[in-house]
Amino acid sequence: MAKNPYTLLGVAKTATDKEIKSAYRKLAKKLHPDVNPGNSSAEAKFKEVTAAYNLLSNPDLRRQYDTGQVDASGQQQNPFAGGFRHANAQGGMDTGFGGFGGMGQDDMADMFSSLFGMNMGGMGGRRQAHGGFQRRPAPPQKGEDVRYKLKMSLIDALKGGVKDLGKGLNVRFPKGIKDGQTLRLRGKGRPGANGGPAGDAHVKILVQPHKRLTREGNDLHLTVPISLSEAMKGVKIDLNLPTGKGSLSMPAGTNTGKRFRLKGKGVRAKDATGDLYLTAQIVLTDGELAGASVLAAQLPDGENHDLRRKLI
Repeated sequence: MAKNPYTLLGVAKTATDKEIKSAYRKLAKKLHPDVNPGNSSAEAKFKEVTAAYNLLSNPDLRRQYDTGQVDASGQQQNPFAGGFRHANAQGGMDTGFGGFGGMGQDDMADMFSSLFGMNMGGMGGRRQAHGGFQRRPAPPQKGEDVRYKLKMSLIDALKGGVKDLGKGLNVRFPKGIKDGQTLRLRGKGRPGANGGPAGDAHVKILVQPHKRLTREGNDLHLTVPISLSEAMKGVKIDLNLPTGKGSLSMPAGTNTGKRFRLKGKGVRAKDATGDLYLTAQIVLTDGELAGASVLAAQLPDGENHDLRRKLI
């Protein structure tokens, strides 16, 4: 005797058509013979839930079951209520319920195609001799993308180059790459399925801070230490920068915080080239510290300078 179709699908008697279909899809995807090859128990359960769905998805059969006119297998309780059944083409009795007739061949074909990628068209005459369904070749699927984080110094980011991510994967990055920028390496992700292409690798750049050099847009800012003697007499400074060589002459009397600009020595981008801003910072040398007492005696009294008037 067939089991209660509502119980088999795990739905209430008041379930909507949408709820019944959703419940069946979940069970069919779990119990289908192609997912459980050689599992006779799963196959039997699959047949039961399919029969239950066929009954409940057919409004007439569901109404007749709910009112007691047919049983759970779709057979009429009163053999004279609905007349005689007619023989089908295979010699069996056609009740309008057996197999996949309850929901219609087209609907069932669409459902199994979406669930398993199988060709279910013409289900009545396209079943294979061993009872399985004719399988449609699965479509090619692209592999999954993978993501990496790559740390590099600001100097390396300004110069550009190649970094090894491990596992034989190298990434080439352009000059002036920015912190947080992501590079895509086509075909360097997970392998595809069914002849599909491999996924991509996405590499996020993490530029580490430099103790003296910073970047703001395409401009660079560099703190340049100079001795007290150089600040007093003036000095010419030659620079070997990631963006190229440059030179700067600081005049006599340069104080800490004095800023200079070297035009076009910033980051070279497609749209524009930035500038380099240099800020002087006086640092006493060992020799200057050794003669500090003598030097201090010759300097004016610092109390009148009021250097910290606007400190806070």
